[in-house]
Amino acid sequence: MSGYPDTQLHINGRWKDGSNEHLSILNPASGEVIGHVSNASNSDLDEALAAAAAGFEQWRRVSAFERAKLMRQAAEILRDRSAAISRIMTLEQGKPLAESKAETAGAADTIDWFAEEARRAYGRLIPPRSINVRQMVVREPVGPVAAFSPWNFPLNQAVRKVSAALAAGCSIILKGPEETPASCAELVRAFADAGLPAGVLNLVFGIPADISNYLIPHPIIRKISFTGSTAVGKQLASLAGAHMKRVTMELGGHAPAIVFDDADIDLAVRLLAGAKFRNAGQVCVAPTRFLIQERVFDKFLDGFVRAAEAINVGDGLRDGVTMGPLANPRRVEAMESLTADAVTRGAKIATGGKRIGNLGNFFQPTVLTDVPQDARVLNEEPFGPMAIVGAFSDYGSAIAEANRLPYGLAAYAYTTSAKTSAALARDIESGMLSINHHGLALPELPFGGIKDSGYGSEGGIEAMENFVNTKLVTEAI
Repeated sequence: MSGYPDTQLHINGRWKDGSNEHLSILNPASGEVIGHVSNASNSDLDEALAAAAAGFEQWRRVSAFERAKLMRQAAEILRDRSAAISRIMTLEQGKPLAESKAETAGAADTIDWFAEEARRAYGRLIPPRSINVRQMVVREPVGPVAAFSPWNFPLNQAVRKVSAALAAGCSIILKGPEETPASCAELVRAFADAGLPAGVLNLVFGIPADISNYLIPHPIIRKISFTGSTAVGKQLASLAGAHMKRVTMELGGHAPAIVFDDADIDLAVRLLAGAKFRNAGQVCVAPTRFLIQERVFDKFLDGFVRAAEAINVGDGLRDGVTMGPLANPRRVEAMESLTADAVTRGAKIATGGKRIGNLGNFFQPTVLTDVPQDARVLNEEPFGPMAIVGAFSDYGSAIAEANRLPYGLAAYAYTTSAKTSAALARDIESGMLSINHHGLALPELPFGGIKDSGYGSEGGIEAMENFVNTKLVTEAI
């Protein structure tokens, strides 16, 4: 694993080439082809579906205790291979090596947490109205799952879906990200090497629309889990609804970050800058709309611009690099388009705003001010290293702007007032709210949005609920 490996499909316990022509993998730091990934055909998907059906019948009968043991073993394998997997992730996705290592370690922790939850999928007894009746609620795995994971976190997003499904006793077909396939494949390899029975976890790659349109309506599939854009999520949710499939949707966001004038401004600058430019801003929960109370606006802006300009942008494998390239040329084009639109409408560039060089997908950490409300960047998820900083006068106007968009994934706030914190918890329309720190995405916490940001959770005990059916058994005794 010293170089970048070509990536195969994993179906029914075997690694195999797809029937379609392979897809090329580009290094986002150089634009060079570094490998290839197998492209699944319908015949490959049929094989995966049959394997998942057989795998489910076997895996559902494995005790929760034994499922947990195997999952913990997979987590340890992932930790042992962390250095190699992290390098692969940086080569294909671009993020700095330190971020890749953190993602790999976090994936192992997620497996461990769900392994323990496998043993806690409790039912309950309901007191009967008659002494001669026993009423039980039991939890059963929902069935084979089709999961679709994105390129921005090749391990983090896939491992949540895989771990919850396996913990519940489901089999799963994982459609991995075709732009960043190899690190995702190493997650599957860890489970296979831990002894997971053939067919329980299958991995396919290919043209996203072709695979989703084939898998979602298929009668073998009983549950859909998707992470991606709101537009695509709505299409897939509609398709799943037409076939009465249970769905978890973790979609786009446009997170507000509200800084009140009583906040610790230095802390807010440091934490918000780190969160904004992590993974080059390609994070669904990244803060994007910075709402700063007027009295501290200049202080915050000055500090935030300095923080942005101090970021060392470069190849994620180089020492000292703190922000890598964008994952693909489409994101660079999007940053240029959003910047040009905002400036045309009167916005000012406090720093950044341009691509860096002609090699790779590098873009400057960017801060925009005086952005009018009709600018695209204030209404479309930027998904890149771009912060929109504006001022607000009072609590009501901050809440109005925070809740203005149809997104509702994450929100952030900084204040030392307990009264303000309590009001924010009540008034912010978001699936997640983090105050005075950034505490989202831990495996034990719920992770999901509301409104156009989706529904269902991929974290906490709530995540397990999406993979089990509730069955009532009432018996005369």
